[in-house]
This record gives sequence, structure tokens and C-alpha cells, in this order.
Amino acid sequence: MAGVVAAGHRKTADAAAAMLEAGGNAFDAAVAGVLAACVAESVLTSLGGGGFLLAHTAQGENVLFDFFSQTPQRSPQTGRALDFYPIEANFGDTTQTFHIGLGSMAVPGVWAGLLQVHRRLGQLPLAVVAEPAIALAKQGVAVNPFLAYVYQILAPILTANADTRALYAPSGDLLQAGATLQMPGFADTLTHLVAHPDDFYHGDLAQHIARASADQGGSLIMDDLSAYRVIERVPLKTQYRGHTLLTNPPPSSGGTLIAFALQLLASVNLADTSHGSAAHLRCLSAAMRLTNVARRDGYDARLYDANIAADLLSAAHLSPYQQQLQAIARNCTNKLGSTTHLSVIDRQGNAASVTTSNGEGSAYVIPHTGIMVNNMLGEEDLNPQGFHRWQPNQRISSMMAPTMVLQQGQPELVLGSGGSNRIRTAILQVISNLIDFNLPLTAAVTAPRIHWENGLFHLEPGAPVKDTEILDCGQIFHWSDQNMFFGGVHAVSPQTGAGDPRRSGVVIQV
Repeated sequence: MAGVVAAGHRKTADAAAAMLEAGGNAFDAAVAGVLAACVAESVLTSLGGGGFLLAHTAQGENVLFDFFSQTPQRSPQTGRALDFYPIEANFGDTTQTFHIGLGSMAVPGVWAGLLQVHRRLGQLPLAVVAEPAIALAKQGVAVNPFLAYVYQILAPILTANADTRALYAPSGDLLQAGATLQMPGFADTLTHLVAHPDDFYHGDLAQHIARASADQGGSLIMDDLSAYRVIERVPLKTQYRGHTLLTNPPPSSGGTLIAFALQLLASVNLADTSHGSAAHLRCLSAAMRLTNVARRDGYDARLYDANIAADLLSAAHLSPYQQQLQAIARNCTNKLGSTTHLSVIDRQGNAASVTTSNGEGSAYVIPHTGIMVNNMLGEEDLNPQGFHRWQPNQRISSMMAPTMVLQQGQPELVLGSGGSNRIRTAILQVISNLIDFNLPLTAAVTAPRIHWENGLFHLEPGAPVKDTEILDCGQIFHWSDQNMFFGGVHAVSPQTGAGDPRRSGVVIQV
């Protein structure tokens, strides 16, 4: 077997698998998959967005490529009129407000990140790696039911102007399931970028973004784009019940908060509960609640401190939170985010976990390219101090958390998720399902999930509990179906994989 791929779309997974079949490694596969996702999952990711790739090489190197979005160099308090306005994304059972417009655009990093990963770790020529995405953009891709649903959620963005309508509503109405999304401009642009890779940050594409920002109410200038750099970080390492976890380190929040919640769960014996039982769900919700408390009590304010992860995960800091969870456990015993993820392992033992996002998209499309730029400055989750309060020229903190579980230094699980603020709780639950309850990988991914936030206990259908058993968890919100709100965990092990049905996940074994 050449490897295993799990992704959010068949065409994304096909592109990655094709690289393995052609003799490429996991990193060629990951880059090819993300490029294809910019077509097949273009409302979830984009070369105009940001992301992270966690790499484990067969030689034992672990590195986190941070190519998330950067704030502009110009202060947000310049008195300029910004093109920045709210839209409501309707998930069906709940709504969420996002802000879009050119004033919501941060410096994009996906193209720079993919180039650096390919140059550092790839084996195949860039033209070979990009070919599946170019072919897909030329021929078009059929809209599947999941993406048709996402189009409806993001309708205010996808119909905001003539350029977005040309892509997603060419006949006046949003594309429906079975229709073909055409992106010939992206095919031409990617072909050009393969030959002239620096053009995105130093050439015509960068100039288009800078001019549009200057003329139409954005904050980005040419220097923002030309100065952008990918950062290679040491992954955050933590232990959970004898397993080593690698995940995204600060200044991003998701990985550290997953590690914190796992350390809370490690202080109780979840194996004494039944999976999906009231006791299990109450412990999970308590760990989520206590993690949020710890986040408010100084974590968000210290995101850029050098020692923030060590301080948050220190025994002295963890102890009072663990004691609270232990008390709850004893009591229990007696009674859109628009993001996508790809995981891949190859036969040599290389592994890549890559999460990318365009936010929901700013509604600004670079002319003639099919590339929508992100709205990271308009996402509440990414701006905890409030909009337009960001520090200039700073890497934005993210909840994205590409993660690996190692045994004896080798990857036994590679996973990650989309889902905005639900990313960390989705990954937490899958890891716990596998390690605490020994569920098979597919069952661990597809099991009903919960999410606790702001006193609201979100509960997917299928958990065998009564409301009366979990009343003290908060106000209970029952979802009618499993939903992308709860993330999309695509995971692989050396032998198998699982794609999350909440986000149309697929697995390919090569």
C-alpha cells in the first residue's frame, strides 16, 4: 500500500492519491490535495486564505508550517472608511454573524505555505503536483449536496457582487447539487503561478489586491504582501494516557486548548463511563467549560507570550481545574466556519496533517483568477479583543489544529478538522473516543458530538441520554441532524482512514 488519504471531497482526495501513485510522498500529496481543494472546495479554502501543515518525516523530523494570515502593517485605527459589513450565515438550526468586505481581508498565506512545504519536503516537480488542480479547474467540478448546502449558508457572500455571482450564480441563482462549478480563470492562474511562483506576493496578483484595497476600503498594501513569510515552528507536544500528541503551538490557540482539555480528561477515568452516556457527556462538557474559563482567565491576553503554552499546561495551573473536573466525575459516577482538512500517510512513514481556510471569504475575487481573498479580520473567533483592534503586522491566532498521535515516535493517527471554534472540541472528542473507549477509527469520527460554549450545550442526535440527566450542563440545544457545525474530522492511520460525513469526507487507500 502506497498510503492513505482522508479529505473533505473526492476530487481533493483523488489529487492527493495520484501523487502517491506517481511515486510522490505525503507532502506532495498534501500540496496537490490542497490545490485541488481550492477548486472542489473553493468556498472552504483558497489560495487567498491561510492554514497550517504539521509534518512528520520518515527521518523523524516534526515541523509545523504556519502559513496562516497576517494582520496588515498599517494600524487599524487610521480613520479610513473600511468596506466592512456583517452577514448572517444560516446553518438551519442556528445562525452565525460574520463580517466581510475588503476591510476584512488579512494577508493570505496558503500559496506561500504550499510552496515552502513543497520546496522543503516534496519529491515531485511542482508542475506535476499542480496538474490535478489545473485539470479540475479546466473541466469543472460537479457540486455535491454538501457544498450546495454550504453555498446556501454563504449565499450573502457568494452573491455579493458580479465577480462572486460569475463563479457561484452564473445564471442568477446559486449553483445547486449536480450543477458544474467552472473555474477556468483559476486554471490559467495556477498554470502561471507554477512558472512564476513569486507573482502572488510580488507581481500582478499582489498589485491587484493592493490597488483594490486602496480604492475600495481595504487595509492591505503592497508591502504587506511582499513581506509575508511562512514560519516553521516546533510543534506543541503533550502526553495523553501514554500517547504522544503533536499539534499546533502558540500563537494559535486551538492546539494548546486541545492539550489543556486532554490534561483535564487525563485526571479522570473515562473508561468507568459508557461512551455517549450522561456521565461521559457531562465530563466532556465540563472539560470544555473549564477550558473556556482558563482561556478567559489570562490566556487570550497572553497569546504572544513566549511561555504561554508551558504556563497554561503546568501542573500548578492545571491542578485546580482538574480538581473541579474530578468532583464532577465523581458526581457523574453516582448518577461555519468554513475550513477544510486533509490527512495523509505514505508507505515510507511520512505524514502530513493540513488544515486550510478562507474564513467565509471576503467577497473580493482577484480579477480573472477565481481566487477569493479571506475575511480573517471579520471573524469574531479570530478577533477576541474586538474588530479593528488587531496589532499591526502580526500572525493571527487560529483555532486550526492539525494534530498527530505518535507511538514510539511513529504516527499512529493523523487528524484535524474544520469548524471554527468547534475545531478543538471535535478533535478532542475523536482522540478521546479512540484512546479512552477504543472505538474503531470510523466510529470515533462518526459518533455523535457535543459542543459547550457560553452556557449552551449543543447535542447531536444519537446520544442515548435524557435531558434530565444533563440539565446541569447548561441550556440544551438539540440538533436535528449531524451537521458541519460540529466540525469535519478527516483522519488516517497507517492502515485505514475515516472521512467525516458531516463534511462529505472520503478516504482513499492507494
